[in-house]
Amino acid sequence: MLFTGEHEHTIDAKQRLAIPAEIRSHLDPKVHGEAFYLSPGANGHLWLWPEKTFEKMAGAVEGSFLQPEEMMEFEEEFYSQTTHLPMDSAGRVRLPERMLIEAGLGQTVLILGVKDHLELRDPEQWRASRPAKKARRPEIMLKARLAWDQKSRGGEKERP
Repeated sequence: MLFTGEHEHTIDAKQRLAIPAEIRSHLDPKVHGEAFYLSPGANGHLWLWPEKTFEKMAGAVEGSFLQPEEMMEFEEEFYSQTTHLPMDSAGRVRLPERMLIEAGLGQTVLILGVKDHLELRDPEQWRASRPAKKARRPEIMLKARLAWDQKSRGGEKERP
C-alpha cells in the first residue's frame, strides 16, 4: 500500500486516533494485518506501520545472535520503544500517552502518508515548516533523483 496525503484528526479523551476511512478502505487484513505498530521515527515524529508491513521489514533485518554492536543498539532502542496497536471496530487505535508526550503531540494531529508508513505530526508545526520545504522542493527532488539513479545503477557513483 502506498500512503499519501494529509489528514487532520483529533485524538479523543481515551487517546484513540481514527485511522482515516480513505486509508482503511485500502487496507486488506490478509495483506496488511488488522493492527498497526507505532514507533519513534528517525525524524523525531511518530510513525505508524501496518502490522504485516512492519513485521516483514523487521524480518528483513533479522540476523544472528552475534550482531554488530550498532545493530544491537538500534534494535534495543527501536523495538523497545515500538508498540503494537490493535484497531478497534471503528477503525481507531489507542496511542500510548508517553509516546504522545515525547513527540509533543496534542489533541489534534496531522496524519501524513509517507510512502510505506504514516507519520503523526503537530499540525501547526507542519504548516510552519511547509514554506521552507516548498522553497527547497527543486533541490529536494534533484537529490532524491540522483540517489535513485545511483541506487538503480547498483550504487556506482556518477563520474564527472
